Amino acid sequence: MAADESRTDFGFTRVPLDEKQGRVNEVFRSVAQRYDLMNDLMSGGLHRAWKSALISTLRPSRTRSFDLLDVAGGTGDIAFRALEAGGPDTRVTVLDINDAMLGVGRERAGGRFGGRIAFVAGNAEALPLPDRSFDAYTIAFGIRNVPRIERALAEAHRVLRVGGRFLCLEFSHVDVPGLDRIYDAYSFRVIPRLGEWVAGDKESYRYLVESIRRFPTPGAFEGLIAEAGFARVSHRRLSGGICAIHSGWKLA
Repeated sequence: MAADESRTDFGFTRVPLDEKQGRVNEVFRSVAQRYDLMNDLMSGGLHRAWKSALISTLRPSRTRSFDLLDVAGGTGDIAFRALEAGGPDTRVTVLDINDAMLGVGRERAGGRFGGRIAFVAGNAEALPLPDRSFDAYTIAFGIRNVPRIERALAEAHRVLRVGGRFLCLEFSHVDVPGLDRIYDAYSFRVIPRLGEWVAGDKESYRYLVESIRRFPTPGAFEGLIAEAGFARVSHRRLSGGICAIHSGWKLA
């Protein structure tokens, strides 16, 4: 048992637990400059609708102070949407473990949002942030890359204020007969080739596809969220189950 717990999934490969983060970092360092373009190509632009659905669920306040922590959001996609949807007192801290992704986000942000956005290097499993300091925590397409998901969820609960909300947008398990086979064929045959042609990195995109298949089912992931201390845990499938929005509230 101890030997098994010392290893984890890196796509379809089992690797030492302590090596996964370094491997994930290399994947995202490699694809950072073409990450958003590849998201458009891989999803046919659907990732934009999924992220908009996340922000609609979040509903940042337009009339009061609202502090959001967006984890694994280095390129700024979620942060920018939240700042545009919220009011003048909405502030976002973007945290990512990968400096290359943060660099892309800082460049994209420029001076548009002034002091309302901050980019912080940090690990989701050990957030360099104080207890009860945020009204909401979002993570989009990032939690499946965290080596110890339970630790990341515990940290999310720690940094949220009472009444705060955890929201996770993540790829899921297609539940429409026929679409599941089409999706598998597209994922394993087309996406790695797109990665090779556009980003010059076939293997990184092969890993990203494999990591989706290794992620827990929505029901199992709900259990992990609840175990971290969140209440009123739920999920909503999008696009036939290609992805899902998971929600939990910190009520105590």
